[in-house]
Amino acid sequence: MSKFSEALRSGEFVVTGEIGPPKGVNVKAMWEEAGHLKGKVVAVNVTDNQGSVMRIGPLAVCKGLLDRGVEPIFQVTCRDRNRLALQSDLLSAAIMGIENVLVLTGDHTTLGDHPGAKPVFDLDSVSLLKTMSTLEAGRDLAGEELDGAPKFHKGAVVAPCADNVEPQIIKLENKVEVGAQFIQTQAVYDPATFERFMKKIRHIKIPVLVGIVLLKSPGQAKFMNKNVAGVHVPDALIKEIADTDKKDRRKKSVEIAVRIIEQCRPMCRGAHIMPLGWNEEVPRIVAALGLA
Repeated sequence: MSKFSEALRSGEFVVTGEIGPPKGVNVKAMWEEAGHLKGKVVAVNVTDNQGSVMRIGPLAVCKGLLDRGVEPIFQVTCRDRNRLALQSDLLSAAIMGIENVLVLTGDHTTLGDHPGAKPVFDLDSVSLLKTMSTLEAGRDLAGEELDGAPKFHKGAVVAPCADNVEPQIIKLENKVEVGAQFIQTQAVYDPATFERFMKKIRHIKIPVLVGIVLLKSPGQAKFMNKNVAGVHVPDALIKEIADTDKKDRRKKSVEIAVRIIEQCRPMCRGAHIMPLGWNEEVPRIVAALGLA
């Protein structure tokens, strides 16, 4: 059983982090980022060509984290691989000792740096979660018996602040039905909206971690409002970061993150912090939450 799943079972408030692999083979900065998170968060997500931008694959990075004593969460998107490759990667993760897997459908290729790339989407997030459960039962999607079955800690995502949240809830119910064991949310900046969402999913009994993206600048906030589905940064927060001197924005970003997590804390089982390169700020957030 992974340490992450054990922590969720214990009932403690759990914090996870995230790193994005680089575009290229110089991984020094990535391992430094991972070092900031080691011992401060329970597990670390590794993104899978996030935003449809080509980068080092997450499977190799997850193995590198394991070798460095950091528990990984292997993000797997359905965009780039068919069911053969997806099943193969999942089995590969299992033999490496990678148990935590977060399943996403994935951003369309037209949004990334290879807009001419052919999107696959052979499976979606619900069918990939079901595939993982099938593999755990000892068979592949062709019905063939496996010589040894894997065991995963299966995760999914949801956008609680989407304009139309009902489809999000229906899809979340489907994900849980086919085997999801934990949820990490898209970025939340409005605890009141998050609370309304959590009340609507009271019947869903698996742990939810509220997603926190560190707010770096007014420009970033406005970009997310315009381009990232399911994310809304309130005008008051944009003004707060805009009114902060640039040299003090890291401190302000930490303050905002801690405030949002504290307000959401009674409603969920943990927080997933997406620092976007500001990994050295994560220990400060964890300490401010009294979780060091």
